[in-house]
Amino acid sequence: MKTCLIISGGDFAPLPESLEYDYVIACDHGYDHALKLGIVPNLILGDFDSCDFDKESVTDIPIETYPVCKDDTDTMLAIKKALSLGYRNIVIVCALGSRFDHSLANIQSMAYVAEHGGTCELFGKGEQLKTLSGGSANLPYKENYSLSLFSLTDKCEGVSIKGSAYDCEDVTLTNTFPLGVSNKWREDVVTVSVKSGILLTVESYMK
Repeated sequence: MKTCLIISGGDFAPLPESLEYDYVIACDHGYDHALKLGIVPNLILGDFDSCDFDKESVTDIPIETYPVCKDDTDTMLAIKKALSLGYRNIVIVCALGSRFDHSLANIQSMAYVAEHGGTCELFGKGEQLKTLSGGSANLPYKENYSLSLFSLTDKCEGVSIKGSAYDCEDVTLTNTFPLGVSNKWREDVVTVSVKSGILLTVESYMK
């Protein structure tokens, strides 16, 4: 499955070493991050209310400019563009940080991808998030990381965890009680599965 990489405008974060992608969209200040990453995006878009670069000086990359007063965040605009181009595997970087409202909006945007038949991963500094909507995912052990599960829909039914310190079978998670916080790896791989709902896996570095 082809992957679209979206570079958002949150706190800077490095890319995972093994990440492969086919198309890159930089959102507003995300273009500044792209330059730090040594990446030339295929498209730059946003309202450009927070970028450090002069967009008039960028002549070799297509730019889509949107008004500041709009319903979609710049990251959501990029997600909709990626979906319209046929990408169903979306990776977002530099999307977390000091603006909690933006971080939460980007997590909600991951649910939008899942609702439209895609999968989404989000990487921040010491954080890796992934949506799962039906089926299972294998999560390799990460030293000094915790593993948490959250329901992005009202509930996730049929949640099972194998290979962790706190395994479970056919559990229901809701978005009103944080039952799945701070699990740990017991084996080299933890397998997470869900029958219905949009499940969010969060791997967080423990300082």
